[in-house]
Amino acid sequence: MKKEKVSEIIGLIDEKYVGEATAFDGGASAAAAARAEKTAGRRPLRVRWAAAAACLILAAGIGTTVYAFAAEVKEYNTAMAFFEENGLSAEGLSRAEVKEVYRDITTRSFTCEKTAEVLRQTVPGLEIEQNVPTPEELAALWESAGSSYRPSYRPSKNGVSYRFKTEYAMNEEKGFETFERSVLTCSRDDETLWTAEFTDFCATYCAYMTNGTAVWGWTATYSSAEPSYAWLARVDDDGTVLWQTRVDHSAISGFSNEYIGAVVDNGDGTWAVFSRSGQKTLYLSQYDADGHELSSRGTEVGIVGIWNAARLGDGYIVQLGNSSTGETAHLYRMDRAGNLIDSISYESEECVYVITDMIEFGGRVYLSSYAYPHQKDEGGRDEIANILDFAFPMAIDEHREPTDEELTAVVRDNYTAVLLVCDAESGTPETFWSVKGSLGGKLAVNEAGELEWDTESVVSTFLSMATSSFTIGGTCEVFRYTFDEAGTLIRQIDTGETAQYRR
Repeated sequence: MKKEKVSEIIGLIDEKYVGEATAFDGGASAAAAARAEKTAGRRPLRVRWAAAAACLILAAGIGTTVYAFAAEVKEYNTAMAFFEENGLSAEGLSRAEVKEVYRDITTRSFTCEKTAEVLRQTVPGLEIEQNVPTPEELAALWESAGSSYRPSYRPSKNGVSYRFKTEYAMNEEKGFETFERSVLTCSRDDETLWTAEFTDFCATYCAYMTNGTAVWGWTATYSSAEPSYAWLARVDDDGTVLWQTRVDHSAISGFSNEYIGAVVDNGDGTWAVFSRSGQKTLYLSQYDADGHELSSRGTEVGIVGIWNAARLGDGYIVQLGNSSTGETAHLYRMDRAGNLIDSISYESEECVYVITDMIEFGGRVYLSSYAYPHQKDEGGRDEIANILDFAFPMAIDEHREPTDEELTAVVRDNYTAVLLVCDAESGTPETFWSVKGSLGGKLAVNEAGELEWDTESVVSTFLSMATSSFTIGGTCEVFRYTFDEAGTLIRQIDTGETAQYRR
């Protein structure tokens, strides 16, 4: 299995790269920005050039053989052809440096300093600027936050959203309350379309498919000795549960605990089900419209969780992660049979990237994520170590907690939401959009066939040193950015929704 590592895939803007990025794009994105500003929502939409550095990802699909030419001119011509083929700029490089960069990439050494400078220009992107909320806006947001309801799932292409409710009842034999049923409610524009009940398993996740709604969960258990099986169900558009089946690979894996991490619509009436049995085995199973398992393949991937999955060409792209080891932006490419093809890591020497959602749209793969600077906390809270270093001394030495304004400014400085636009076949980044002070949220395709990207802008925070589940809490304002099939940003809106921030 080939592993391609992407180093410094996304960076914050540096003024010296603005002109280079503009020249690379030919002005197309500037025109898109002007169009977007005209169609913006409540707040003006402002974008500016940002630059990203992509190292090693270009080598994923190159496959160029390095020949030893006796004549210097032949090697130089070969190097220039390589530059042109892969969209690299040789501006400012000597003939010797062009050849050196060429050899550095094709031999996958990546030790030449000029290589990073060249690759830094290959993934141009745009930064979307948001206004920092005024005190008056924050006050209004605080008043409305308690009553603002955000659906459990973003509306799907047909405009529906879902909400789960789990009910428990006293079990006289066990002497405590146990699972009784899960109720799934499907709505459109706050109007209930249908409800469905599940009593054989605890239903916790769902997704709208072309042939109904996929629902999945697991057997409710009350001790480690009880087997915990995964379950999958299909519900039609009237709320009728057409079938439900246990997803069980214990006979192969030897483990009786299994969970489903993602279900993907293949577009032909079948579903791809990604599950993990035991601690290390990833299963890709194909199910037909009647709930029959057509095929299944297990692959050992290590101690990682299934965080997300999406179609990628004729196969899939799967996010496997482990927060404790810092694996938050690692994607695997799989074919339809469940074979691992290769993997891609999005990494940087300056920042950590956390992928929060992914979707295939318009022949590309879009990755929603957020970035925060590398930092270290002995307690494992590396994402907010810098924030704690600011807040704790103030609380201990000055005997006061930071104000909302003080803390919010530090929290906002810690995050940048990033939407990465990638080639659907290779996963290679083509461009990106970024929003400072925000976290990348959900991706969805609306009824008009447009892509919607939610970002969660941190607008209010508080310190909670006595709380065990989190230390920094707050409220985020949800902005939604809409893109057409060509990937052009066409509008933004302030949804009026809020999301919790807890770290």
